[in-house]
Amino acid sequence: MRPIAKLPSAALALTVAVTACGGGGEATTQAGPVTLRMTVWTASEAHLKLLNDIAAGFTKAKVKFESLPVDTYTTTLTTQIAGGNAPDLAWILERSAPDFVGSGALAPVGGKLENRGELIPSATRLWEKDGELYAYPFSTSPLGVFVNTDLLKQAGQKPPGKGWTWDEAMAAAAAVAKKGKAGLAIPDFEYKEWGVLAGIWGGWGAKAWSDDGATCGFNSPEMVGAMTFIHKSIFVDKAVPGPGTTVDFFAGDAAMAISQVSRAGLLKDAKFGWELLPLPAGPKGEYAVIGQAGVGVLKKSPNAELATEFLAYFTNAANSAKLAQFFPPARSSQLNAETLAKSNPLLKPEQLQSVVIDGINKGTVKPVHKGQEELSQTVRAALDPLWRPDADVKAVLDDVCAKIQPMLGA
Repeated sequence: MRPIAKLPSAALALTVAVTACGGGGEATTQAGPVTLRMTVWTASEAHLKLLNDIAAGFTKAKVKFESLPVDTYTTTLTTQIAGGNAPDLAWILERSAPDFVGSGALAPVGGKLENRGELIPSATRLWEKDGELYAYPFSTSPLGVFVNTDLLKQAGQKPPGKGWTWDEAMAAAAAVAKKGKAGLAIPDFEYKEWGVLAGIWGGWGAKAWSDDGATCGFNSPEMVGAMTFIHKSIFVDKAVPGPGTTVDFFAGDAAMAISQVSRAGLLKDAKFGWELLPLPAGPKGEYAVIGQAGVGVLKKSPNAELATEFLAYFTNAANSAKLAQFFPPARSSQLNAETLAKSNPLLKPEQLQSVVIDGINKGTVKPVHKGQEELSQTVRAALDPLWRPDADVKAVLDDVCAKIQPMLGA
């Protein structure tokens, strides 16, 4: 996700009109059927069609999906809440989870969810407080590496396999770059969204801050080692496209890309051979990093009870299986290669097992902290000097900690 910018001038809205049918019951007011409004950050036709199909089966209300620009999603959502225009339900980014859960903005939903006990603990941790669940982790998607096997072959590189290392990955990426194509693309990074780099620095055992969130970790030996490796890969080895360069792996322009499994659909008509692998091992061994999102009911919603019923319906076993086409589920009963293969036909069972299932079971979520939006912008600005060929990595990371340590302890 990109950093917060100015508020959008308009939001794209998709209304799903649902006609109540016998036996379903219909919530009504003097004006007619209740309309539930749910904010989402996707405008993808495929995503919205899926939401359409699911909502069409809920007979108790009409549902309106409001697509907000991702660049300003959280700012727009919080502005709506503060202005008395809170949606009934909202997708919430993992980086905003501590603020939404901790502030009391969300209504408890755990008691209404179908088979809550089968939700994987590592997936619900961000969305819990004092034993209560405040959002359903509908998308728990580990980072993996998509590989263009044709470009590797053309550069004289062997196809990588499970158990590969970052040294091997960057060497292969550099070899492809020398042949005129890009090496390793990091689509969501763009030298702004630094949290995506956890997909690399996790191999060094590095952390943005301590587990309790109180101490900066950017200038730790592990992070300095990881960032030195990343810096060298960009400016010396040319294995990673430099600042200002946009590369589309899914169009065949790069050897590799760090991304989430939901992007596999972009390869449906690919004209090149490709593979999906777990993140390479680093000096500290194998690891996994997860991107996550939850759906919560806003406490200020005038229809909070009905919205919670819709959330329970939206996330029941049948609909969770449908959502798995794009959003890996957190239900243990569905976290198997056979179930996931039904909604992800482009991926092989071994890819689903090694990247998605193993990743969810052992992975850690990208960096999150209370006050994340302000914190993220401060880190981004402090890291800007790092993206220069002559950067002093340790000095830059020391400065990051100097800037954010007072915020961590606040």
